[in-house]
Amino acid sequence: MGKERKYKTLKEFYPYYLTEHQNPVCRGLHFFGTFWVIVIAIVAPFLGKMSYYWLIPLVGYGFAWFGHAFFEKNKPATFQYPLYSLASDFIMFWHIVTGQIGAKLKWARETIYGA
Repeated sequence: MGKERKYKTLKEFYPYYLTEHQNPVCRGLHFFGTFWVIVIAIVAPFLGKMSYYWLIPLVGYGFAWFGHAFFEKNKPATFQYPLYSLASDFIMFWHIVTGQIGAKLKWARETIYGA
């Protein structure tokens, strides 16, 4: 086995993150979880239900980890790069919303695998 690469910046980590999310169902589960994280974070204060914030990690990580376990079949990058992974999840969410995800996945494969 080769030595695992250590990422020092979000900019160099993000292509790796995307290559760990090739399966569209896994990406969809990430999207769904992130969407609900955003909804909870925005709506809870307006409802006066700050206790709903405990749902954020459950929803955010629950859907993502399910996707990795059953569809992507890899270990979530969160365990080694928690902050980069969190930031990358929101970046990937934005790339899905704006229709850039296909081009970004291609770029990531070229960046990481050179193909």
